[in-house]
Amino acid sequence: MRIAINCRSFLNKNYTGIGRYAYNLVKSLSEIDSRNEYWLYAQKKYFDFKRKVPRVPASNFAVKVDWLGQGIAKTLSPIDIYHSPSPDFINIERARVIVTVHDLVYKTYPEGHTPQTRETAEHQLIGIVDRADKIICCSQSTIHDLKQYFPFRKDQVCLVYQGVDKNIFYPLPDEERKVARQVLAKKGLTGPFVLFVGTIEPRKNLQNLLLAFSILKNKKQFKGKLLVSGMKGWMIEGLEEVIRNFHLEDDVIFPGYVSDDELRYFYNLCEVFVFPSFYEGFGFPIVEAFSCGAAVITSNVSSCPEIAGDAALIVNPYNPDEIAAAIVRVIEDAALMAGLKDKALKRAGNFSFLKNAEETLAVYQEVAAAK
Repeated sequence: MRIAINCRSFLNKNYTGIGRYAYNLVKSLSEIDSRNEYWLYAQKKYFDFKRKVPRVPASNFAVKVDWLGQGIAKTLSPIDIYHSPSPDFINIERARVIVTVHDLVYKTYPEGHTPQTRETAEHQLIGIVDRADKIICCSQSTIHDLKQYFPFRKDQVCLVYQGVDKNIFYPLPDEERKVARQVLAKKGLTGPFVLFVGTIEPRKNLQNLLLAFSILKNKKQFKGKLLVSGMKGWMIEGLEEVIRNFHLEDDVIFPGYVSDDELRYFYNLCEVFVFPSFYEGFGFPIVEAFSCGAAVITSNVSSCPEIAGDAALIVNPYNPDEIAAAIVRVIEDAALMAGLKDKALKRAGNFSFLKNAEETLAVYQEVAAAK
């Protein structure tokens, strides 16, 4: 087979969840499949130094750069399979098309998006359902949402869980733990801290986490910091007001986008990782935290309980008192914390980028055979 994969989601250096998925899919496919021919489609303008063309050492992988913005059809020679690892406008005729749909957040949490982004996403999904031979979803929750809003053939959609890179996210050995503490000290973290990881936007529910943290402070139930690790997204103006109104200026640290090493240190050294998101298609931070052996608290909505299984405390994300009470339970109950950490590592074993690539390759083969 001749297989083309769109690489737009990991051309920028600081890619997040979808980019991490697409990059690891390509990397893992190159490790398990030497028979098929792969073309990595990358759209990049001349003198665009922010985007980096991917390099894959496998001899059956080649990069095709669209320097002039001509589109996939004109850039690629005839192919059998075209895979877009995230929703996009599909402009290719003579190929079987596979698209990964991570979530339908613009439908389920529309208040977190502008009218323009909702309209664009709607047109993309309508086109995908109409054109795609197979739609890969990363959770049963996303399949449920897709079924609720769009008509599709029963055999058009399949579930392939995403993975976690265990070369990046793992429990720290003692020597690396010492280095980690030194790095965190430079960021103002010398004591215990609660961790949140994710793009700072409304659906991540940082506001209710801040309210929960203020409850802990007012009741003197926790003396440490709240570390909020993630890039700023959109509609975040109200967070600064919450921090001011509840006098949390000295208690909340925003390090911005951090390296993989730093993120691993955060997961390993936090008292508890709290991820009270209103909506997730998969929830990469949950499995990253699991892979590092962190105690996790997450939401009882969308895919969060599906991905967490029995390895996390599950809370109502709309209730700051419940979030605060869960944090107190973990930090005050050593047996509970130890149990969650043990379950986290076991649960992380269910999620592998290698397994993701194997199952995705099986989808390619299925679609090709259906010709």
